[in-house]
Amino acid sequence: MDRSADIAIVGAGIVGLAHAYMALRKGYKVVLFDREQFAVGASVRNFGLLWSIGQEPGVGFERALRGRKHWQEVAEGAGLWINNNGSLHVVFSEDELTILEEFMQLYGDSSYQCRLMKPAEIVEKYPVVRKDNLQGGLFSDTESTVNAREAIRRIPLWLQEKYGLILKFGHAVTEISVPHVKTARESWRAEKVFVCSGADFETLYPEVFDQHSVTKCKLQMLKAVPEKKFTLGPTLCAGLTLRHYAAFNKCSSLSMVASKYDAECLDYKDHGVHVLLAQNNYGELIIGDSHHYAKTPEPFDREDVNQLILKYLDTFTSIGPFHITERWNGVYPKVADNSSLILNPEQGVTIVTGLGGAGMTLSFGLAEELVDAL
Repeated sequence: MDRSADIAIVGAGIVGLAHAYMALRKGYKVVLFDREQFAVGASVRNFGLLWSIGQEPGVGFERALRGRKHWQEVAEGAGLWINNNGSLHVVFSEDELTILEEFMQLYGDSSYQCRLMKPAEIVEKYPVVRKDNLQGGLFSDTESTVNAREAIRRIPLWLQEKYGLILKFGHAVTEISVPHVKTARESWRAEKVFVCSGADFETLYPEVFDQHSVTKCKLQMLKAVPEKKFTLGPTLCAGLTLRHYAAFNKCSSLSMVASKYDAECLDYKDHGVHVLLAQNNYGELIIGDSHHYAKTPEPFDREDVNQLILKYLDTFTSIGPFHITERWNGVYPKVADNSSLILNPEQGVTIVTGLGGAGMTLSFGLAEELVDAL
């Protein structure tokens, strides 16, 4: 067997798959390694959201829009479900409404495809939103939803079928010295290597990660089935989400709203809780999440944190009785004050990590830039 390729990629999560897609489209011969028999990390433990609205204006947002375009192409080619359903931030106080108004003043003429909605319009179109004290909402048209679990399984097989991607699942890469790439089972040759191993800082180039401010974020999430079936429409979120994403950082009213939430319930801040409500192609509801940071996160989930998530969900939605079918956690790499960490530990090797909770949103756009630069 010819164990050589133009490009080797370590990690079959969304970051690795995005780089494989971009390289294969340019005609490179690509081999993809993953230590597991299929990807089981953060790429399958998320909402499946392409969340452009949350990204910082400029490079982050434009990268997200390019990524969404590539997702459309991949979904069509691979036969994946994708729902271009948009998002809706709903608010229940005047100070939160002021943030939305500020956001529109700052970015209403930019690439953000947003508009303010009045309470009556929201209630008419989206009856699952609570009516009491509803002040309005910010609808954005640039968000989409995929079924992450199905997409991450299907994409590598499609890349294999369409472009000849060489898949090496169950192969943990233990050593890289370009052009040599060694796994526990085989040795390969490649002129270029992308290391896209997510929150694994320990296996490859640990000394390089030690030099950078990178940590791990553990989140808790839930899946639910409502007793009465309904179509959610846009992915829903509320006031807590305004302080979670960088897109709203320049709104002067944000600090006042954050202080209000801290005074009302400091647990939200202590556990990094903000709540998104998404719906997959089976009508199931994906609910989350929390954020706990550590180099080694605790493996055990806390039910009080799950209940805190559900408590806040109940403040802005009225979805009726539902049954929780799954609880899980995910761990992803997080870089302080940055949307990604791109490192070159040796000639021919590029580490791509640290996209935070926006891997599904940003990976294709970032991979396009890095592969184009080869």
